[in-house]
Amino acid sequence: MADQEQNRREEFLKTQQGFRENAYKIIMKMDDWSNMAPGSKHLVDEILHSIFFLGKINSIPFSPEEIISDGDILKALKEKYPRPFQFYLTQLPRRSPFSCVLDMIVLLKHPENEEQIKQSLQELIRELAPQFLVSSIICISQKSKTDQNSKRYYGVSMSTNGRNPRTVVIGASCLSNWDEYVSGAVMTYYPKKKNYFDGTIEVPGNIRCEAFSLSRGEQMSPCRSCHNLFGLNTEETKEWPYGNCAEPESLSNLLKNEKEVKNGTTVHDRSAENRQRAEKEVRKDLQAVLRMIHFNTWSGEFYNPESE
Repeated sequence: MADQEQNRREEFLKTQQGFRENAYKIIMKMDDWSNMAPGSKHLVDEILHSIFFLGKINSIPFSPEEIISDGDILKALKEKYPRPFQFYLTQLPRRSPFSCVLDMIVLLKHPENEEQIKQSLQELIRELAPQFLVSSIICISQKSKTDQNSKRYYGVSMSTNGRNPRTVVIGASCLSNWDEYVSGAVMTYYPKKKNYFDGTIEVPGNIRCEAFSLSRGEQMSPCRSCHNLFGLNTEETKEWPYGNCAEPESLSNLLKNEKEVKNGTTVHDRSAENRQRAEKEVRKDLQAVLRMIHFNTWSGEFYNPESE
């Protein structure tokens, strides 16, 4: 029995190395890419913080020094990006790491080149171990299904591994990152359905909001959760954890930038009082999860990356 347990533990430790390996590869890629994309330094700063935080709460924790084991590279990163090292134990990330990767690739390839963006993400994913710090879905939203020249807004699914990290990052995104309509919709169900608040929305029927699998390249219907949150049409019955999909990030970016779409969106409960109560509850639930995973150093703040 003891031998079996030992073997199981060793196997588990081995699988968890995927986190460390992917983290290192993604950081190196992002640092390289930032030299080609002026104005992208903040994305490297943000992804370092996000990865270090997730490394800390991973089922086998990894410190920044374990992720970046090369002393010279570690020293150079600490000099160039001191703040992630300083704040990953006290501030929460506003989104999961692959969202920073997506933003970097959109900067490099330009928003209108949808196929190139998908392809670049797929090429990167092929170099990485499955599961860790990698999104499986991309979503693209536009203000109109018919106007192909309208600006594209991208989003990816949560690149977190395991229930607790996902719950933490979805809660943090609701409180600090997503557009208020999107966060209101997700908070209605996060982490469980609220009976006093229905912040779900219905986006205009003429917008484009399409998700694609990054591994298979094929288009995917919205899941039942995204139908419940945003009124997206679907035949799907499968409910994924609310806020985990690529649609919230993509629609959030659309609503933040397209006034017309925001004005045409129906919000079921506009009560400021109910929303405030929901936000308070989400923060409380978030703190409870952090306590449960022994992350007791959160200052209550969310990380702001260093801009150029």
